[in-house]
Amino acid sequence: MQKPKKVPQRQCVGCREMKDKKVLLRVVRSPEGAVSLDFGGKKPGRGAYVCRDVACLKKARKSRALERAFAVQIPGEVYDAMEAELGGGT
Repeated sequence: MQKPKKVPQRQCVGCREMKDKKVLLRVVRSPEGAVSLDFGGKKPGRGAYVCRDVACLKKARKSRALERAFAVQIPGEVYDAMEAELGGGT
C-alpha cells in the first residue's frame, strides 16, 4: 500500500488562495534584479506565484504584493509587459 504523493501548494499573491503549484504561474526576480514571468518554473531567483489570470495579476499590481514579495520597486512598464505576455502566453 503506497501513500499518495503530496502535491505542493502555493499561495497566489493576487487572490491569496492556496492552489496546486502546477496551476499557478511563477513570477521571478533574477539575481540581476529583472522581474519576469517564468512559464517553466525553473528560472533562477526569488519567486512569487500568481494565477494564470490577468485579473489576479492586476490585483497583485494594485495591492503591490509583488513589490513586497521581492522587496524592490517594479515599474509600470514591467507590469504592462507581464499582462501582455500572460494574455498571449496561455
